[in-house]
Amino acid sequence: MVSSRRLIPAIAAFVIGLAAILGAWGFQLIGGYVPCKLCLEQRVPYYTGLPILALGIILLASGRKAALSRVVLILAGAIFIVGAGLGVYHAGVEWGFWLGPADCGGGTATTGNAADLMSQISSIKVVSCTEASWRLLGLSFAGWNVVASAIVAALSLTAAFRR
Repeated sequence: MVSSRRLIPAIAAFVIGLAAILGAWGFQLIGGYVPCKLCLEQRVPYYTGLPILALGIILLASGRKAALSRVVLILAGAIFIVGAGLGVYHAGVEWGFWLGPADCGGGTATTGNAADLMSQISSIKVVSCTEASWRLLGLSFAGWNVVASAIVAALSLTAAFRR
């Protein structure tokens, strides 16, 4: 039998994580916020952790392989703890607590010819990791990533360790 005491936190973790990464993409594609290098690195735990979390949900829903589902959910939780750590690092860079990477700048689109390349070079704005482009309640995108990643990690680990 499927335990809703474990399944509900796992599903909540997945939904919150999916909303966070879709929100990041929405701010980029719809809102025009260009991510810096550290912003892009903070997305990696979502790209790896959400499929692993989905596997944990499938294993939980099947009602079998309880030990394997526990290991998978612990792995997902660990990945999102790393994600929260990346967010803390980036927020610290934004607040000037420590130095960020020397090569921090935003990505650009590829071009097909020299004329387009020259046009892109003249219009490129390098995005610095040290400047928060947006804040809500005092937290930047990086700060909100810490919150989201910590919640997803906590819910994943709750699902893993509940009986």
